Amino acid sequence: MAIDIEKKNELHERILFEAEELKLPCSKAFAIASEVKVSVGEVGIICNEIGIKIVGCQLGCF
Repeated sequence: MAIDIEKKNELHERILFEAEELKLPCSKAFAIASEVKVSVGEVGIICNEIGIKIVGCQLGCF
């Protein structure tokens, strides 16, 4: 599931913009994935890399 550096940078910026107090709601993770056209798993990987915790997951994915 490797993504190019441009998409990775875009994800990084979007996640940091949407996160509050190092937390990102699951619904926002899904929205970011859809907007950037990557898998939700990729969003999760970037969140782990930069220390953002995904919260409020209704599906138990995170």
